[in-house]
Amino acid sequence: MTVTYDSVGKGTELPPRTYRVTRLDLVKYAGASGDFNIIHWNERVARSVGLPNVIAHGMYTMAQAGRFVTEWAGGDPGAVADFGVRFSAMVPVPDDDAGAAVEFSGKVLEKLEGNRVTVDIVARADGTKVLTRARATVRLP
Repeated sequence: MTVTYDSVGKGTELPPRTYRVTRLDLVKYAGASGDFNIIHWNERVARSVGLPNVIAHGMYTMAQAGRFVTEWAGGDPGAVADFGVRFSAMVPVPDDDAGAAVEFSGKVLEKLEGNRVTVDIVARADGTKVLTRARATVRLP
């Protein structure tokens, strides 16, 4: 079903999605972003500074939230007019084939002029909220 401005209202829930993040994803993201901080790929160093494991880049997690709302809006990244988050917890990524799961959900907070809606996004890893104040303004057909 294609989401349109007329098909949503305040409180409309976005279908939840789960995205997996593996160590390989972190290495690829490091290359694309230029963020080669060792805590994102070396478990020994991550643990030596008090982290539970290698952790996902915060901006990687934010990008997955952007992916979530973009896919809901029909796949056009240009539909996202405004987007912001606060980071509230880390996403530890184990050294296995499964990696970590980040679960996304959301709901429409309000309808705005110009076929735009404000969406509240919730992201959780292992039951812990990893993003707060995650909001996007999306233009819908």
